[in-house]
Amino acid sequence: MRRPTLEAVAARAGVSRATASRVVNGQTTVAPHIRDAVLQAIDELGYVPNSAARSLVTQRTDSIALVISEPGTRVFSEDPLFSTVIRSASMELESANKQVVLMLASNAKSHARVERYISGGHVDGVMLISMHGADPLPSALSRLRVPVVSYGRPAVPVDIPFVDNDNVGGAEAGVRHLVEIGRRRIATIAGPQDMIAGQDRLAGYRNVLRDSDRRSIVAVGDFTRESGAIAMRQLLGDDPGLDAVFVANDLMAVGALQSLRQAGRRVPDDVAVVGFDDIEAAKYTEPPLTTLRHPVTDQATAMVHLLLGLFEGGPGDPVILPTELVIRESA
Repeated sequence: MRRPTLEAVAARAGVSRATASRVVNGQTTVAPHIRDAVLQAIDELGYVPNSAARSLVTQRTDSIALVISEPGTRVFSEDPLFSTVIRSASMELESANKQVVLMLASNAKSHARVERYISGGHVDGVMLISMHGADPLPSALSRLRVPVVSYGRPAVPVDIPFVDNDNVGGAEAGVRHLVEIGRRRIATIAGPQDMIAGQDRLAGYRNVLRDSDRRSIVAVGDFTRESGAIAMRQLLGDDPGLDAVFVANDLMAVGALQSLRQAGRRVPDDVAVVGFDDIEAAKYTEPPLTTLRHPVTDQATAMVHLLLGLFEGGPGDPVILPTELVIRESA
């Protein structure tokens, strides 16, 4: 069978080809009864629009690049952040009739590949996730004049809209809780310092201790469970008398709990532990983990809304979402 054409749709609906085209391309300048007639003709004939031809008319691809500045081994690992962001953003874009193009950019070669693909006009906009240090993509993409939003405040001085959570305030709430329950020697396992989340959560920890008579005790991890276990062993070696630890994400906190258990330290009797993120596993650690609830799904959804708003000329103001202290048995 021959594929139904737009001309056939127009003839069935009793309208011109130009009118049928306006309906297919989602324009709002068509009277409701005419739109209904065209849509009925499309349904009866089984017409499927030619996406390439439609893109020439609308200058839109209906595709969005989701660029994650991490290797595949990190993205497709035990860390639920990436799967949650990908799922939430994809579902929100699907409801807006957009599709996601997932791209990983962890080195100079992949950065160049991403830039070439986007400069080729294959997507309408870009969402950046998990940027480190002097990541070249934000500046490069801003020069291409393609709409770009970031999941998290960019670490480089570039003017692109972003959605983040209150990393500083959340960390302050977690450490303040440890102070209020009487802990004196409060350490932290900070996140990577080439990422804004790692920097801000360490700043929140230090803000609270600066206002008390407690000194900072810091080890640094990379947001993985293994790095949390290693950092916890380091902290115990540096200060065996510590009685609390604020950990910059829950995966590292899981590793810290393992090291504390291996060292014979009881949680929370000997050492209280507070994490950050409230991943699903935080409810099932031994003991259940006190943590800061980080609204990952809301943040991903807000990122999509911010990008779609840019397409319509909307504002690119930053969006900062609150965090919430969830108290469980570990502290």
